[in-house]
Amino acid sequence: MLAWMRLSLRLTGFLAALAITTGVAVTLAIISRVARVPVSRPLWAARCFRLLSACLGWKIHAYGQPASKGAVLLAANHISWVDIPVLGILTGARFLSKSDVSRWPLIGWLAREGGTLFIQRGGGQTGNIRREMAAHLKQAEPVLIFPEGTTSCGLTVLPIYGRLLNAARDASAAIQPVSIGYRRNGQPDELAPFIGDDTFLRHLVRLLKQPPVCVEVIFHTPVPVDCHTPARALTAQIHQTLNAGLADIHARRLVSSNLPAGPGGIRTAADPG
Repeated sequence: MLAWMRLSLRLTGFLAALAITTGVAVTLAIISRVARVPVSRPLWAARCFRLLSACLGWKIHAYGQPASKGAVLLAANHISWVDIPVLGILTGARFLSKSDVSRWPLIGWLAREGGTLFIQRGGGQTGNIRREMAAHLKQAEPVLIFPEGTTSCGLTVLPIYGRLLNAARDASAAIQPVSIGYRRNGQPDELAPFIGDDTFLRHLVRLLKQPPVCVEVIFHTPVPVDCHTPARALTAQIHQTLNAGLADIHARRLVSSNLPAGPGGIRTAADPG
């Protein structure tokens, strides 16, 4: 009974947040396309993600800070669709997502309006997407990618694909590895991973029926990239950093309970005490 009450309340909140987000997206589309006034879509997307997080009660603990100066390509491990709103709140970055998401009802349209870039797996689009990412990076717009290319069970980081990391080299940008992990009752969360043939709706309902998940995010030290950096060595370094961060999360080597709460209930090690 408690699970169904929790589902009812949270689903109502989720739908309300979705309605507000849709209204914001429509308004920004009109301003951008009719009035031709430039709009920072990732910034507004981050604000809408924060509203969504508040409605769903996610407990987000962040360690370190996203790079705030110069061009930066953020590279994160990928566990769930939840990664996107959580990292969107913390970074305000433009995302690169697989093309399947663009076909999700309403969510796909909102993602496009939020400035998401899409790539079709095996579609030979890597070169074009790499150039588009580099163009945004050169304008000091952060871009976030999931170099594993798919979601994992959340216990370890899958092999990563290094070709898109070269967008950082093209734009003379640094790469900042970002480790994300999910915990529930002191253990790795089995509900958060969005894998296999699962659907967004089924996964959402399972999450909403349970107590809030704890999301741990580590922003690692940015890695400088230049034309002399070997591609294989760079890919191996990013993978090792992401994997070590995820291991730290699940080994509870981070004392999140001692962190001061930031805006919206997000706890970050960089906030003032």
